[in-house]
Amino acid sequence: MKHRIAVWAIVGVLIAAFWGIFSLGIRMNPPEPILWNLARFSCLIVFVGLYFHFGVRLYWVLAANAATYAVLGVIVETLREHTIPFDRLPNRLIS
Repeated sequence: MKHRIAVWAIVGVLIAAFWGIFSLGIRMNPPEPILWNLARFSCLIVFVGLYFHFGVRLYWVLAANAATYAVLGVIVETLREHTIPFDRLPNRLIS
């Protein structure tokens, strides 16, 4: 389960890095609503910057997004572990 949570955190970093590189390459003035909503949905630290009215540095966005996705991964993997039918469990978990 630790490896899956690490994968969730890495995915969070990759998503934040994508939006950081994408925002450096393309200046949207005014921002496209579809892209802006995708960025706000996939990179949740954007809400903090908008709420407190300050910019967030890229490395803080990477760290915050990794932590957010790791917490989300813990929740999803815990729910996933509890919803696996008993007959599909690996033999090492049954004994």
